[in-house]
Amino acid sequence: MKYTYVALLFAALLSCSSKKEVAPPAPMSAVPAPNQLAWHEMELNAFVHFTTNTFTGKEWGYGDEKPSIFNPTEYNADQWVSTFKDAGFKGVILTCKHHDGFCLWPSKYTEHTVKNSPFKNGEGDVVRDVAEACKKYGLKFGVYLSPWDRNHADYGTPAYVEYYRNQLKELFTSYGPVFEMWFDGANGGDGYYGGKREKRSIKGSTYYDWPNTLELVRSMEPQILFFSDAGPGVRWIGNERGVAGETNWNTITPDTLFAGGFIMSKKIH
Repeated sequence: MKYTYVALLFAALLSCSSKKEVAPPAPMSAVPAPNQLAWHEMELNAFVHFTTNTFTGKEWGYGDEKPSIFNPTEYNADQWVSTFKDAGFKGVILTCKHHDGFCLWPSKYTEHTVKNSPFKNGEGDVVRDVAEACKKYGLKFGVYLSPWDRNHADYGTPAYVEYYRNQLKELFTSYGPVFEMWFDGANGGDGYYGGKREKRSIKGSTYYDWPNTLELVRSMEPQILFFSDAGPGVRWIGNERGVAGETNWNTITPDTLFAGGFIMSKKIH
């Protein structure tokens, strides 16, 4: 009888305690933003680097490549993206301009672009083709635009920063929506620079005026995620092997621009 009473009392206490709402614990450090969590759940994103380098065999173009070298004959962006879809990829990031400065869209701010190549008789636009294929197959579309430009004569001067921002405006107003924007840590060095063939050095942390440049992009695409060496959305893991350490949410010291941001680690080739 005594044991039955104790069991009933315990059950009553357990019933009362189970109905009590308990607040979740407060986070101990930085937490991801909703768009970072959504990005993480994508798991697989494809990265496409298809430009003059494809025809020269160079990893980095020097900037003196003639547009006429870009003339793919079996190109099919629809086939690319449909294959990515079948393989389980959720997004595609296209190198719209690498360090050589050649643009895969007919930019009105430079002559170093597909409009001066034999590709589709100068009417080609790889950026549009990939963006439209992504919409067709339900994949998200992202862009890479190298800050360094080994072709442009104004690189290293304030005029180039304006040029770079104008190209960002072209991409984000003509080819959106864009879910992710890639920058690059390779900035400054030897190049063609409009025929001068010299070495130019810049201070990467200040030259591009990153706070205002990023805000320009956000004004066009508020939910954009930025990838670079230091984020602020997602960042390079620190090696080219694609393997991150088990605890790798912040292994570098961010500057004031990125302070307080949740930096996730992921790089897919």
